[in-house]
Amino acid sequence: MRYFSLMLFVFCQFSCNQQQENERIVLQNQIDSLRSRLDSSYTPGLGEFMSSIQVHHAKLWFAGKNSNWDLADFEMGEIRETIADINKYCTNRPEITSLPMIEPSLDSLTTAITRKNIESFKNSFTLLTNTCNSCHKVTKHSFNVIKIPDIPPVTNQVFENPNP
Repeated sequence: MRYFSLMLFVFCQFSCNQQQENERIVLQNQIDSLRSRLDSSYTPGLGEFMSSIQVHHAKLWFAGKNSNWDLADFEMGEIRETIADINKYCTNRPEITSLPMIEPSLDSLTTAITRKNIESFKNSFTLLTNTCNSCHKVTKHSFNVIKIPDIPPVTNQVFENPNP
């Protein structure tokens, strides 16, 4: 009887170990598959993020210029969100170390928008535009010059304040 009990114990141990090994292999295969999918998933590059900021920059100008403070505030949020995404997805780009230089001009614009002060908005927007160009110079992208826009980036959006 002792011999039988010992054999049963050894058999159970072997079975449990085999089951654990099979589960480990299945889990490792799932991990490898997920890693492969992550490695081949699309992540926007710095240029795509900067193009997005450029569009929001232009929309911000026309919103503020027309005292559409809700839209201006929204566009500020979009710019800040895009900057957060740059910090999250473009960590391998040395250019992002200069990105914090934009924060004071964004803060200044936020204050102007909150106060609904058109002159302060225009001055802060000029500061933002100049800061973008300074960042481009520091990061050796001085060929990319940003300016205060002349015409709206889209023609299918109303920039005037609907609730004056």
